Amino acid sequence: MPNARSPRVRAVPAVTRAVAILRLLSRSPAPQSLKAIAESLDLVPSTALHIVRALLAEDLLQVDPQTKRYSLGVGMLPLARAVLENADFPSLMRPKLEELSSRYGVTAIGVEVPDLDNMIVVALARSQAPVRLHVDIGSRFPALISATGRCVAAFSGQPEKEIEKRFRLLRWHNAPTYDAWRKEVDQVRKQGFSIDRGNYIAGVTIVAVPVLNAKGTISHTIAAVGLGSQLERATSLALARDMRTVAETIAPQLSIHA
Repeated sequence: MPNARSPRVRAVPAVTRAVAILRLLSRSPAPQSLKAIAESLDLVPSTALHIVRALLAEDLLQVDPQTKRYSLGVGMLPLARAVLENADFPSLMRPKLEELSSRYGVTAIGVEVPDLDNMIVVALARSQAPVRLHVDIGSRFPALISATGRCVAAFSGQPEKEIEKRFRLLRWHNAPTYDAWRKEVDQVRKQGFSIDRGNYIAGVTIVAVPVLNAKGTISHTIAAVGLGSQLERATSLALARDMRTVAETIAPQLSIHA
């Protein structure tokens, strides 16, 4: 009988290092020197230079001729645009987010959750309210922060030790204790949504619901952001119910259920 195991993937160091450089610069608030890149990734400077030159040639990086510092290049844009335009979740979510934003006056956000470290904004409908959360497509946040983070902790299936380790690194305006947070996570598992009232950002309420795959594990979340005075208890609960309906509607349409 043929061996049914998946073929072993062999490491390709140059590719791995190139991806590491791109990820490093995507997280850096300012352009980085070659020395800083090499030191951050524990690369030999000459190796880093060869990879950086190849990325420059493909317009995936750009360099300031004065400072000799590197940042992501415009060649990243068509790649990112293709991901967003061709992916199921953003295209399914856009009209739903617009509807939620219009109905409740909130900023509605579709988030991808690739791991316990980051969540990435992949769809967005902005509120017309005078006070809005500063967020854009591609924005990254710690995966366990705020209402979305409680959903991730509840439905990721990850070991509690890994979750606690990352929780200890989070920065909140009004941080809950870990024990209190774990009780909230347990509640999210029962009710299917989370509401953060001023823990993450003072005066701001964030409502989140998980989007689950066929195994019951979280792959995405839907979040809504508004002022605490705007999203009082009854309104935020109604919003959470509507968001949960959206999540349950789109989940079967995603390729993750194939």
